[in-house]
Amino acid sequence: MPENYSALSAGTANTNGGLGGGQYSSANNVGTFTPSNGAGLVQKAYDRLVEFALRSQPLLRSVADKKPARQSMPGSSVVFQIYNDMNKATTALSEQVDPDSVAIGTPSAVTVTLNEYGNAVLTTRKLQLFSLADVDPAIANIVAYNMADSIDEIVQTELRGGTNVIYASNASGTRATATTNVTGAHTLKAADIRLAVAKLRAGKAVARKGSLYWCAIHPEVSHDLRAETGSASWRLPHEYQSNAEIWAGEIGTFEGAYFIESPRMYNATDGGSSARVFRTLLAGQQALAEAVAEEPHVVIGNVTDKLMRLRPIGWYGVLGFKRYREEALYRIESSSSINIA
Repeated sequence: MPENYSALSAGTANTNGGLGGGQYSSANNVGTFTPSNGAGLVQKAYDRLVEFALRSQPLLRSVADKKPARQSMPGSSVVFQIYNDMNKATTALSEQVDPDSVAIGTPSAVTVTLNEYGNAVLTTRKLQLFSLADVDPAIANIVAYNMADSIDEIVQTELRGGTNVIYASNASGTRATATTNVTGAHTLKAADIRLAVAKLRAGKAVARKGSLYWCAIHPEVSHDLRAETGSASWRLPHEYQSNAEIWAGEIGTFEGAYFIESPRMYNATDGGSSARVFRTLLAGQQALAEAVAEEPHVVIGNVTDKLMRLRPIGWYGVLGFKRYREEALYRIESSSSINIA
């Protein structure tokens, strides 16, 4: 029997009636074990489940409902064309005079330029061996989200460049005249939505869902609009649409538009006195055209280094977007009463 065990066995019991618990009588010359003198044995613990960052759902690419139907050949750009109608013939014909013929107008053209887009990361063998979490599925997830996130931003940049813009008014009804004139007092109101919908209808824009136009709105702007209008003025999605046709983030319909609420909607401190200006978009059918040579997809690259340590993964696509019918797209620029950075 080891000497230290014999000495321990010969000792008197502790005040708890036994020798357990890691503390013994000083009469036995046995030390007390505490975290301070056993610091090397006390370590941090880590949860091996690493969570992803908070994300918003990409949704704007779905606006692009105009796509090539009979593309002639592959190319670096795709030209869409729109016939122009003839002028109205309102003059009565003369009985014995053969009317002059008129030429059909040259179709209007919209060109969508295709570009390569992509991103890539490089995982190492060392990371795979040393990481406390399983990094391969996480990296694939992050790359896939970056693909959808990036394409959505490309779409939004094109959409918010539209030529039809409405600036919100302040409490006295005075509208801003430019982005740099928008202040914290210029919040979105029901009158702004009515005006945009009226302009879309006046421009003969075709509605996207029944008689409703699509509207994408930032939550902080939605806060002001719903506070002004009251919940009784809104119809909830399940009241007018089946679940299969409800958009992600759809919050209801009001004044001729159905609303998609998303924190993705562009905003910047480019208003008066650096006020934050939010862009709310309303669209009908064929507001945006899309052409695709290669659909964006995740790419697992070849391992080409000498020691097989570097493993590439990324995404790649060749496509382009262009506003197709300006009459079917309006942008409302406003601030927000809560205006959280």
